[in-house]
Amino acid sequence: MEFLSNIAMIMAKYGHLFLITGIGYTLLLSAIAVVGGSFFGSLMALAKRSKIGVLRGIVTAIVEVVRGTPMLLQLYIGVFVFPLIIPPLNNLPYIYSCAIVLIINSSAYVSEIIRSGIEAVDPGQMEAARSLGLTQRTAMLSIILPQAVKNILPALGNEFITVIKETSLVSTFFAGDLMTSYLKVKGVTYLTLECLTITGVLYFALTFILSKILKAWERSMKAHA
Repeated sequence: MEFLSNIAMIMAKYGHLFLITGIGYTLLLSAIAVVGGSFFGSLMALAKRSKIGVLRGIVTAIVEVVRGTPMLLQLYIGVFVFPLIIPPLNNLPYIYSCAIVLIINSSAYVSEIIRSGIEAVDPGQMEAARSLGLTQRTAMLSIILPQAVKNILPALGNEFITVIKETSLVSTFFAGDLMTSYLKVKGVTYLTLECLTITGVLYFALTFILSKILKAWERSMKAHA
């Protein structure tokens, strides 16, 4: 009973830190990462299909490095190394550096999602479009991508859920996410288990609700296919 009463007390006094600040920053960082990742990931996916070998090599190297190193290491590089390379980042709050790293990380994974979605479309579609006189660029934009979107969008939704959980690592730099709220409240109340329970329930609620929305969306897409 004391455990539950402690949770009730924490939510009464510090609920706004979890429900407004924590969830707000978590969703904001996740949305920024997925939107930015979708934009740059699309460019990277197209670059990997380019006939320019150097461009393909550079993009492939970036994707492999990002996917082959831990997110926490990337965040440390973004917070402490990026400002040395790009001086204007020196005066920015850590949350901006963390957002940039999340975008870069998401771009690498999204580029593979988009590439696999494009390659899942029957190659004969491109051949048929070219035989009708369409350029490769027009065929890609008008014929291939609209068909690939059905494979890409559900995977992008799953990427959003994954990023929500990965944002917990930005708490290392007190960037305002749910885990940052946990650290702040734990530091005041010294009730570690209770604060962790609240944080875990909120993360589960976010991912569970979003996964149900995504499944309903996928069913709707299949019904209208």
